[in-house]
Amino acid sequence: MSRPTHVRHGEGAPPARYGEDEQRQDGAARNGEGASSQTLASLMLWLSPAYPVGGFSYSHGLEWTVEAGIVKDAATVGDWIEDVLVHGAGRTDAILLGEAWRALTAQDVPRFDAAAELAAALVPSAERRLETLAQGTAFLAATLAAWPKPKLAKLAENGRQIAYPIAVGACAAVHGLPLVETAHAFIQAFAATLVSAGVRLIPLGQSDGLRVLARLEPLVARVVAAALAAPLDDVGGAAISVDISSMRHETQYTRLFRS
Repeated sequence: MSRPTHVRHGEGAPPARYGEDEQRQDGAARNGEGASSQTLASLMLWLSPAYPVGGFSYSHGLEWTVEAGIVKDAATVGDWIEDVLVHGAGRTDAILLGEAWRALTAQDVPRFDAAAELAAALVPSAERRLETLAQGTAFLAATLAAWPKPKLAKLAENGRQIAYPIAVGACAAVHGLPLVETAHAFIQAFAATLVSAGVRLIPLGQSDGLRVLARLEPLVARVVAAALAAPLDDVGGAAISVDISSMRHETQYTRLFRS
């Protein structure tokens, strides 16, 4: 897989022009207001491997790259996940999560619905569509079961499927969790899921997996910061090899993962 040069998306670009209310809300989140121990506990629970969304069963196309010999050790799995975060679903999902959070915080349902439709339309393969819609729908259902809110119940009406970052952004907004912390926890959990898949597939030792996570930690923070400063029009990616891997995984003969 060719390795594009990493760039920090959004650096030097003007911030999105949101309304005054949204600017105050974003400012409060960035300043850590509301980031209490209860907030952190909620995010740790919602985005833990124990939360019943089935994240352990998806590899985001990584299984095919391991089969093809493209990813074969800690260094190459770290490279691959970096590309996913910077050029692929990491940045894109953070932008979409932010849009969903802002829309529901502003009680703008049409804006939220447009973001949800875009999130479902952006996925490049059938398995990646399954990955995001199945996890998002499961996340919303699990959150509703334990922490019911009428606003969230309306989002799940008529068997509606919802993309994972949209579901997390919606639940965080309705429950009053701050945007920056929510997005950071979501992208960190996504990176950890991919590292876990690499540990099982290559295979790697647990210490190697932790080294990859440590390597990715500062990048996650940069990706989240840039994504939340970007307007929705900047959504999109260039992780073409990752997209092709997810398509080829559909016909892979032996598979452990659903994507």
